[in-house]
Amino acid sequence: MKTEKLIKNRKIKVLISLLLSSFLFFSCTSIKDPEDVFTGIDYTQEDARKEEQKRIRELLEKNAVQALWRACLLKDDETISECEEKLVSEYDEAVNKEDWFNALRIASSFNTIGSKSGSKLSKSLSELEKLSIKDVPGLGGEKSSSKGKPSSYINGTVTIWVDKGIKIERGMGFADRVIGSGFFISKNGYIVTNHHVIADLVDKKSEGFSRLFIKLAEDSDTRIPAKVVGYDPEVDLALIKTEVDAPFVFSLGSSADLDVGDKVYAIGSPVGLERTLTSGIVSATDRKLFTLGSVMQIDAAVNQGNSGGPCIDENGNVQAIVFAGMLQFEGLNFAIPVEYLKSLLPALKAGGKVSHPWLGCYGHTKKELGKDAGLEIQYVFPGASASRAGMLVGDLVTECNGQTVRNLEDMQNVLMKSPAKSIVKVKYRRGENEFFEKEIYLGARPEQPGYNIYKGDIIAKAFVPIFGMKLVSVSTSSSRKYSIESIIKGSVADESGFSENDPVEIRNIKLNEDNSIMYAEIYAKNRKKGYLDGMMAIASQLDSPYYF
Repeated sequence: MKTEKLIKNRKIKVLISLLLSSFLFFSCTSIKDPEDVFTGIDYTQEDARKEEQKRIRELLEKNAVQALWRACLLKDDETISECEEKLVSEYDEAVNKEDWFNALRIASSFNTIGSKSGSKLSKSLSELEKLSIKDVPGLGGEKSSSKGKPSSYINGTVTIWVDKGIKIERGMGFADRVIGSGFFISKNGYIVTNHHVIADLVDKKSEGFSRLFIKLAEDSDTRIPAKVVGYDPEVDLALIKTEVDAPFVFSLGSSADLDVGDKVYAIGSPVGLERTLTSGIVSATDRKLFTLGSVMQIDAAVNQGNSGGPCIDENGNVQAIVFAGMLQFEGLNFAIPVEYLKSLLPALKAGGKVSHPWLGCYGHTKKELGKDAGLEIQYVFPGASASRAGMLVGDLVTECNGQTVRNLEDMQNVLMKSPAKSIVKVKYRRGENEFFEKEIYLGARPEQPGYNIYKGDIIAKAFVPIFGMKLVSVSTSSSRKYSIESIIKGSVADESGFSENDPVEIRNIKLNEDNSIMYAEIYAKNRKKGYLDGMMAIASQLDSPYYF
């Protein structure tokens, strides 16, 4: 695949500066607040309670876990009983189908809210946890192949071949295909690769017909049919299946064992050259190229076709999954930590597109006495789970689902392991002396959280997570004139030179075609520039690691 396309898919920040130079990529949108912004429900009002009961019953058929959680917020025993009955039925259906992933999701939600119905389920949480990974490739206890020299691990890799048929250019037909790499994690043919390698097979917007094949390292002439099982665009991972006995099975190690300077090996099919093994070192461990978590930077030679191959140590343990190389920058390559794969394998095995959870918040790590003290909430999306649960801007999250949260990375790791449409327990602090522990429903994270926020909240508040500036209206006659109340350090607004109390007027807002980037034209009197007034253009991605 072309490097330019890969960079776009990974949403590297430099893309924004390129788009700023042209208006052709953006479509105009009206500058006005949405007509309906969610406000909290007053549960003491009988009319409000009845209306919420009605909404819960409508929701019950679509999402029983969320309905139960909202019934618990309402504290209405009759509604809670209806939701529990429905959810027990869904649990029983999952057990009968041996769908342990969803059975565990439902049972853990019952356990979190302390429901009596949870004790009546046919299996305990510990039993479900074991069953949920029993048949998951890479996690189910299957022994990996024996160790040997680094070269002996090549037979555990495959070349991924996506046949897209024929493309026409200048009146001539050319074979259209995508070539990538993958590796076996089970004897019965489960293979890990990158999502972007097989994206044309699962992208509903993709035109045409594509077929998936793999080529074994020991037989590069035979194309073997394969199918996509599950995929995750956000973390660029996919699980595919082919009907062969794997000649070698890799064991999943731990990238936590790796440090900068440690030696690693990459195996794959760069530009279609099968059985290629390269070596290098870990250059960095915390590159934020994803909106969920950090990736490793390696200097092992990686080129087109390497994507999806294993990054291993000298013992053959998979430490990471190669996902990109920048051809124009020699030695600048990246790999996805294997911990992400291990967390996501149950969801990938369950099939289809993986949905990541979120609370509906935006925030950064807070430092106290020079140490990470927790995750500070700087924005709460109206109507999202955190909003309905009563969480406020300024609250400091310190624990989620029993795991300590010292910083943003801790929260991301917890959410990576938690399925969407489940309930978790969150502990947080308000001020110095108020402490809370609440059960919160994890909704499905939108593809572009910032776009949802822009459409669902007033501009003055939506600009906090999008650009890092909180606005207050200063004119009753113009809805476009504001004053900057606060600036988030390191945000787009901060790096653009805006300051608190700067008067601004939003002249225009534009979105690119897939609503992933917002562009704003702002007329401002900038204090840092001696209150010189003039037009400024700023742009921001509508997704980032700071949404949770």
